[in-house]
Amino acid sequence: MSILGSIFTWWNGASIGTRLYGLRGMAKMGSDALGNAYYEGGVDTAGRKRRWVIYEGANDASRVPPEWFSWLHHQVDGVPDQALPPPRAWQKPAIPNLTGTALAYRPAGALEKGGIRAAATGDYEAWTPEG
Repeated sequence: MSILGSIFTWWNGASIGTRLYGLRGMAKMGSDALGNAYYEGGVDTAGRKRRWVIYEGANDASRVPPEWFSWLHHQVDGVPDQALPPPRAWQKPAIPNLTGTALAYRPAGALEKGGIRAAATGDYEAWTPEG
């Protein structure tokens, strides 16, 4: 991203102003596998420490893994690496929302998959108010 783009835009990561001035006096608590950085500092209106995320790449809330979501929303006190048990072998890693991307789900019959739907089977019976 260009220098001007990083000064004035926020949708592709934090702006330069946020990185230089907004994070003064705040403690970096950790980062996730996607590169998002998590910070804590200051006090909110309820008297709790403020917690927030600086996204690496697109600013999309679905890119926050569940363990860090629980930390951001004060559901756990410690950072996920220390407060939560390790993930189980059967758990899949969290993935961001894929809507609008080439990897989005497209059902059979979608234009992106050829637009050909399965033929109707004839088991449909229309509802009528008299019935």
